[in-house]
Amino acid sequence: MPVFHYKARNARGESIEADIEAASADVVAGQLFNTGVTPITIIEQQAEVDLLAGLRKRMLIGRPTLVDLILFARQMHTLMRAGVPIIRAMSGLADTSRNVTLAQVLREVVTSLEAGRDLASSLSQHPEVFTPLFVSIVQVGENSGRLDESFMQLSEYLELEKTTRDSIKSALRYPTIVIVAIAAAIAIINLKVIPVFAKVFAGFHAELPTATKILIATSNFTVSYWYIMLGTLLIAVFGVRAYIKTDAGRYRWGKAKLRLPIVGSIIMRATLSRYARSFAMATRSGVPLIQALTVVSKAVDNDYVADRILMMRNGIERGDTLTRTAAASGLFTPLVLQMLGVGEETGAVDEMLSEVAGFYEREVAFDLKSLSEKIEPIMLLAVGALVLMLAMGVFLPMWDLAGAARGHS
Repeated sequence: MPVFHYKARNARGESIEADIEAASADVVAGQLFNTGVTPITIIEQQAEVDLLAGLRKRMLIGRPTLVDLILFARQMHTLMRAGVPIIRAMSGLADTSRNVTLAQVLREVVTSLEAGRDLASSLSQHPEVFTPLFVSIVQVGENSGRLDESFMQLSEYLELEKTTRDSIKSALRYPTIVIVAIAAAIAIINLKVIPVFAKVFAGFHAELPTATKILIATSNFTVSYWYIMLGTLLIAVFGVRAYIKTDAGRYRWGKAKLRLPIVGSIIMRATLSRYARSFAMATRSGVPLIQALTVVSKAVDNDYVADRILMMRNGIERGDTLTRTAAASGLFTPLVLQMLGVGEETGAVDEMLSEVAGFYEREVAFDLKSLSEKIEPIMLLAVGALVLMLAMGVFLPMWDLAGAARGHS
């Protein structure tokens, strides 16, 4: 938090000069006026930059996880329901939070609340922790006087989000380990194993099979230019990561993820489940439809899908129905569109969206359970191809030489 140096006069006209820590100059002025002191100048002090301390902080202190936010939302629900004042509740949670970053953010939120801002505005000053959807639900809870219910809805939504993410990570863990193991095996074989056999084969002065020549040539290239290959790989990885951080890169990567073999359809349905669940929560909480679509587009974590959601918002602004704009987006199945149509006709869009989210979540859960069954044959084929390549390239010439030796004897 910044430090301000102020000059002021008290009620007796005496000059006062001191330093104070606060979120902004306005906060300093408010605190001085409340104590009967009239500020003359308030200047922010330039703090000394400790690069080593900043680097250490970045390495040791991470962003709050979903677990931290779930715990925060549940605790806020309990405290609001018990009638504890917001500032006291926030101060208590800041002192007991396990995540240092979240604790610091909550202290800054307390300072903002003490300066007279509402809770939603105070939370919106920290978008790296609190998403626009989170802030919008809190704002609706404040305006409607049901802040405790808003935090309960947020905790339930975040718990479902964590369950979905954990399921996807668990399903992808096995193929990831196998792919890394295959890559490591290929590297070790090219760098350590094949060069040894190449020296043995060279001593025989015999004509080698084509498969063996290919293996030896590949190994020689890897041994001679491994640093170039590694550098190219690192440049490619960092280049792709930098490109994905751009607007065009995020959009194309979001679109490409949905077209990946096997897992693309799962990512698509998981994304639509997140959209439907967050949209249902926003509409149920009383967020206006246009605003709900805007904040939900930022919650799906996919720029391509977000662009389609914003197209839906634009269609609704022109007077189209939610069902027609959803059909025009090309994201939803006919069954889901029928459910949305029923929801619009009955005035229960939030309930239908919850059903849509549940429908997608059940499909994703089923596909994740069978994902390993789909990927396992591909992994076995990859391992089998590696073994066959080694057998043909390494052992075939040895068998030929052994046979030739037996024939001469």
